[in-house]
Amino acid sequence: MRRADILREIAPVIRDHLVVCNIGIPSQELHGIDDQPTNFYMLGTMGLCSSIGLGLVLVQDKPVIAIDGDGSILTNMGTLATIGNNGSGNLILLVVDNGAYGSTGDQPTYTGMRTDLAGVARASGCENVHDVPGAEAGKAIEAALAAGGTHVIVAHCESGSEKHPPITLDPVVIRHRFMEAVKA
Repeated sequence: MRRADILREIAPVIRDHLVVCNIGIPSQELHGIDDQPTNFYMLGTMGLCSSIGLGLVLVQDKPVIAIDGDGSILTNMGTLATIGNNGSGNLILLVVDNGAYGSTGDQPTYTGMRTDLAGVARASGCENVHDVPGAEAGKAIEAALAAGGTHVIVAHCESGSEKHPPITLDPVVIRHRFMEAVKA
């Protein structure tokens, strides 16, 4: 199972929820699999998906699903401590851990070696941490949505990306339609 397979699996679960998706290829894959106005596609801010997701839950009551990658989390490890100490809203942080920087050519990350992101999340104060195979990501998100509160789900999969065309939506349009979904 690769990241795109996980996205296909979770698409029916996350549809109609506010979703912030990691930069580059993950956003292209989600856009190609199931474009929704409730999806905020990040186009150039590596490491900030989880931070944006946390910001959203702190200012409104709807659940937010932030789909991040192991490489992005590794570039902004402080976000886990910030979530662990301030994550009182309905944030579901899904970390797709493929052990690679998928948007830049599948160079290996340290999660393929000794770094355990679920352990780092727990050590950072995150209370509801779930370490699952990629095939169980959809069920883990459903359970987190039913339970409410803040959850970190680390879903493991193989590296590799699917070919999807670039997102042709203007970034202003992406922001506008997402903000309208936040207000609705």
